[in-house]
Amino acid sequence: MPSRLHFGEDDFLRCRFAVSPLWETQEVVRTLKRPERHGYHAHWLRRIRTAAAGLDLAPLWLLMPRRGHSPDWLCPPPTGPAASFEEEIAAVRAADPDAAREDTARSLADTPGALDSPRGQTWLRDPGRMVRELSDALEEVWHTLIEPDWPRLRALLEADVAFHSRRLAEVGLGGLLPEINRRCGWSAGTLTVEWRGEHERDLGGQGLVLMPSVFSWPDIVSSFDPPWQPTLVYPARGIGGLWAEPADRTRDTLVRLLGRGRSAVLTALDEPATTTALAHRLGLAPSSVSAHLTVLRDAGLLTARRYGHQVLYERTPLGTALAAGD
Repeated sequence: MPSRLHFGEDDFLRCRFAVSPLWETQEVVRTLKRPERHGYHAHWLRRIRTAAAGLDLAPLWLLMPRRGHSPDWLCPPPTGPAASFEEEIAAVRAADPDAAREDTARSLADTPGALDSPRGQTWLRDPGRMVRELSDALEEVWHTLIEPDWPRLRALLEADVAFHSRRLAEVGLGGLLPEINRRCGWSAGTLTVEWRGEHERDLGGQGLVLMPSVFSWPDIVSSFDPPWQPTLVYPARGIGGLWAEPADRTRDTLVRLLGRGRSAVLTALDEPATTTALAHRLGLAPSSVSAHLTVLRDAGLLTARRYGHQVLYERTPLGTALAAGD
């Protein structure tokens, strides 16, 4: 069932990118509950297993139905392009209890038994307490699981924003949106997103927030309701190599297997890059890098995609596994 977002003339002027540490904090809780999301994060999940086991995530999971509504007040769209977690959690703590109660009741109704559960009933009787409890839970998850790795996560998210900002300048919004994710379509001023649930909204001059996410993969989210600004959350580029940390032994093995030049090119592709960018990064001649890229692509370790006048090279899952030593 598709979601449809209808753009007016003013909406094209108010589209922006954003990165949200609060969103990643919420989504890692969801990811811990859903094995189908674990693929790219298996190494990291093993590393944080003990820390995650010490958290009480049941209250947050109660508001994360497999299908249905999750409360928008608990993780609203970011107000700026790079808000800090402290700024975002302060906005959550300042949520209007009555509005939060209504939003939460809708979410509880989508999880069998949640609406009549003791915790659900307590929250609905005392929404102020609910806001405090859930804000505290999110903050604990942030400090325990996300904050230690936030510099790495932020770098990946900001690289995605930089890449898609360039594409926006090259192909415009109508060209960019279908590129962001294969489930996005664009026709006559309407963005159609093929995913779970049906949702229709006229943007009404608010524009659209485009927000890459590490832990939302493989989901794409486009269902924030008024009064929140319409937001499209999509999986960030390059998450396949996010947690790869090749040891010296792995690098030595790659050099013996591929040769020093091709090994350097493969491990340097943590995110898509052009021949020129790789040559500059590695201090090699562009002709040498081009030759290495051709061999790696023919071996099934890389793919190549053309964007305008540029060709971007990216590791395949096999190439990522080899570079990571898996």
